[in-house]
Amino acid sequence: MDKVTEELKKGLQLLKLEWQEDLAQYKQKFLNSSIAEKKKEGITWHPVLLKKSKIGMGERLLVEIERTDSNQSSAFASGKSVSFFTTQDSYQSAEHRVNGVINFVRNNAMTVTLQVDEIPDWMEGGRLGVDLLFDEASYREMEFALKRVITAENKRVAELKEILLGDKTPQFSEKYQTSIEHLNDSQNKACELIAQAKDVAVVHGPPGTGKTTTLIEAIEQAVIAGQSILVCAPSNAAVDLLVEKLVDRGIETLRLGHPARVEEKILNQTLDAKTAFHPSYRDLKKLRKETDQYLKLAKQYKRNFGPEERAQRKLMYAEVSRIREAAKSLEEYIQYDIFQKTKVFASTLVGASSYNLKGMEFDVVFIDEAAQGLEAATWIPILKAKKVVFAGDHCQLLPTIKSYQAAQEGLAETLFEKVIARKPQASQMLLVQYRMPEAIMGFSNEQFYKGELQAAENTKSHVFPGEEANPIEWIDTAGAGYLDQKEQESLSTCNPEEAAFTCRYLNEIIKRIGIANFKQEGWTIGLIAPYGAQVRLLRSLIFDGFDYPNLRAFSDLITIDTVDGFQGQERDLMMISLTRSNEKGEIGFLADARRMNVALTRAKRKLVLIGDSSTLAQNPFFDQLLQYFESHQGYKSVWEFL
Repeated sequence: MDKVTEELKKGLQLLKLEWQEDLAQYKQKFLNSSIAEKKKEGITWHPVLLKKSKIGMGERLLVEIERTDSNQSSAFASGKSVSFFTTQDSYQSAEHRVNGVINFVRNNAMTVTLQVDEIPDWMEGGRLGVDLLFDEASYREMEFALKRVITAENKRVAELKEILLGDKTPQFSEKYQTSIEHLNDSQNKACELIAQAKDVAVVHGPPGTGKTTTLIEAIEQAVIAGQSILVCAPSNAAVDLLVEKLVDRGIETLRLGHPARVEEKILNQTLDAKTAFHPSYRDLKKLRKETDQYLKLAKQYKRNFGPEERAQRKLMYAEVSRIREAAKSLEEYIQYDIFQKTKVFASTLVGASSYNLKGMEFDVVFIDEAAQGLEAATWIPILKAKKVVFAGDHCQLLPTIKSYQAAQEGLAETLFEKVIARKPQASQMLLVQYRMPEAIMGFSNEQFYKGELQAAENTKSHVFPGEEANPIEWIDTAGAGYLDQKEQESLSTCNPEEAAFTCRYLNEIIKRIGIANFKQEGWTIGLIAPYGAQVRLLRSLIFDGFDYPNLRAFSDLITIDTVDGFQGQERDLMMISLTRSNEKGEIGFLADARRMNVALTRAKRKLVLIGDSSTLAQNPFFDQLLQYFESHQGYKSVWEFL
């Protein structure tokens, strides 16, 4: 067995291990657990209120719900499958459940597309809840894709397998394209590399370097060249961002699968919406209506009827079959017509297995946020590719993996990482970042990007009035007795006194910079905490309490979330409550340097860390980080503020 096949077979084993672990964890959380326990685990919302229902695109039934218990954790996210239930007596059997797919989740509100034509009575009768379902289908698609890559019956798949993982060298043409005026030198080089690549190109885009801008430009160039294109990313949100940018450029894009956001701009690009807007859709609706009418008439005949009625009913069912056949043909024509006009198809990695794309092959497959996709998922769109373009940053968040063993044995290494390490000639790093001043960028630049990043000229103006000398601050809580503790319900870590100080200090900064300035400029504020329990604590202090009226008044400008929740985002003021403070020096998954890199690179104008140096600096990464803040006059002790 050759080494590439061996590597892929090992990947298949690790995927199965992850599958088993994920399912085991789900069952542990779900089966034999009370509603209260499932709520703590974040896999159930109960009770929820059915706020409203409406018919969405493609005549699908959408419901908006709101949970009344806001302090529980939540694992719900767009694109995930859910099941509604009720705790009303006599409605607790399996048949009284309705499944759906989440369109959108924000705080305590959720929009779900139901897989039924009408809302059952019990859903409107109160005591309603919703469970998160286990996603078996994604694992099946990943397993199927890996098996197809291993056997590689398709000639191009066999070649790409050897180019991406083996000893075969990627090929490039000699064609040169004119520099695009609004792109910098490294962005233009990336676009040129993509155009010249015959097999693979990799764009490494560190935070704020305009990776999405570069990718959209390269996609537009490929569209102009008449190439067929599929654009993918691991998450719905990342796909939707690309679709939004492509639509802004006037590129005809078709969004397959479940859009995460309910914005019209995105919804209008779905197959359902484009079908509804098609000139022939009225005829399709008419045919569907006729089918319903004939079915109703046919069902009127009872069992005891003569040969005449029997013949009549037979004729009606024959007519139903004929109309359905006509409707199916019309539907196929509408889809064919939409596909002919589409320049770019867009989906998640797993969504690329959609039956709508069956048998299709693309000149170029673009994969954004490729460093966050499991290798098995990344192969799904590559199976349809003549050429593949990866874009991402392997110095930031990895894919989420449940099995510690699978992660340790190699599942955590993505295809993006493998290609960037094995085929350096196919890679271009973007070198100029436009988000943060040099002082905020500096530590990550040295630690993760070999000091190659440059801060663009515009970042010099990214300062708050009066804060020019302090773009970065570490408020050291050592000795203050702010000790971390486990939240009893979830066993997640929190630090109540650090959370209270964080709110007080944020209040102080807003007053210092000027409440009117914040309001007038619309400056945004982000609070990151590494643990869900600390996030919940900060949210309750700011949004539910009455101790910080200034902060409550800013609730529309403040986002509080974990590191993962801020991936790909930026805020003018970014505060990080590091949470861990204990005598043993335990810092848990704060030791994940790549996760910290995400947190440290979200700030546009000011970055504030709040944490206990005596606990954190026992770790070499945090020791160096602390030294960096000290060397930039950013170190302060909490005692200065008490």
